[in-house]
Amino acid sequence: MTSIRPADARISIIGAGPGGLTCARILQRHGIPAVVYDRDPGPDVRNQGGSLDLHADDGQVALREAGLLEDFRRLCRPEGQEMRELDIAGTIRRHTVPDADDFFKPEIDRGVLRDLLLDSLEPGTVHWGRALDSTDGRVLHFADGTTLETDLVIGADGAFSRVRPAVSSARPHYVGVSFLEAWFNDVDSDHAAVSQLVGRGSARAGDGDRGVFAQRNGGDHIRVYIIQKAPIDWIARAGLSTEDTDGIRARLRNEFGHWSPQMQQLVADNDGPYVDRPILALPVSHSWPHNPTVTLLGDAAHLMPPLGVGVNLAMLDASDLALALAGSATVDEAVRGYEATMLPRSHDIAKMLDGRAADLVSAFDGEDDDRP
Repeated sequence: MTSIRPADARISIIGAGPGGLTCARILQRHGIPAVVYDRDPGPDVRNQGGSLDLHADDGQVALREAGLLEDFRRLCRPEGQEMRELDIAGTIRRHTVPDADDFFKPEIDRGVLRDLLLDSLEPGTVHWGRALDSTDGRVLHFADGTTLETDLVIGADGAFSRVRPAVSSARPHYVGVSFLEAWFNDVDSDHAAVSQLVGRGSARAGDGDRGVFAQRNGGDHIRVYIIQKAPIDWIARAGLSTEDTDGIRARLRNEFGHWSPQMQQLVADNDGPYVDRPILALPVSHSWPHNPTVTLLGDAAHLMPPLGVGVNLAMLDASDLALALAGSATVDEAVRGYEATMLPRSHDIAKMLDGRAADLVSAFDGEDDDRP
């Protein structure tokens, strides 16, 4: 079957995250229409998550191709690059403070980035409330029973992608490390000690068995990720549930009992419930046979531990795919060219990060490293 020209193709992007929206934006800048389908009923139905850093050599490259780099620089927080390495007493052992003009990897809240991308798209690009059930690359089967024909399906729908099974049987596996997310609101007034401990960017500490990574977000918020090597169902094994905030808090106070009272605030003085986030990954060598009507980007293609690369890679994937479509004679040619670049890159990075999630609980040893 002859492959269609990209400009004439019905291009369907599944997932309105940073990767999917970046791909749609760059395609539209090159005169190629695309439709984004997302399962959420609308853009504001759930919290989009915490802060992320966009790197000059990948995430910001994609924003430049999207024509949004200057807007990003206006919205981002360069001061968020500050990093504090603490011991379990709360003493700063290493402190990195960015220069005022340092834009190598400034922070931006996920919701702010998403709004920037959404506002850049042509009206009606994103179809909300369209949960994909499955696809064979030619027909989209939605959860509401409707179907649509398409010429290219781009799976930008994350760890549990509904597009991935069309090309791969791979499923995410648990890496043995669990994150428990805690929120702190109005930190400068209500959690002044935590605010001073974390600073304007991020702070981390570990004792070898457990750790914390605290990150300042916009709007006077801080998110803390409590990191443990544990079974995936450790909360249930302890006879608790995610709704039992007091029970989880008491357990954490016990487990972190040898940490200083100042540091224990990071795990037990939070506002509201905890959020359980077990860390999953796809196999390091994940790839798939070429399919001229289906491809993947971001976590759908190469889910990795959260070590500072996920959104950056998703946006770089999106840019590479969109530019391949803009510069190729056929969709098939574009998909081949994109995957020839993306798959080796993601393999190399996944191999480098394999097993590194356990580093997040390591104690500070005073040696230089490249941990986030």
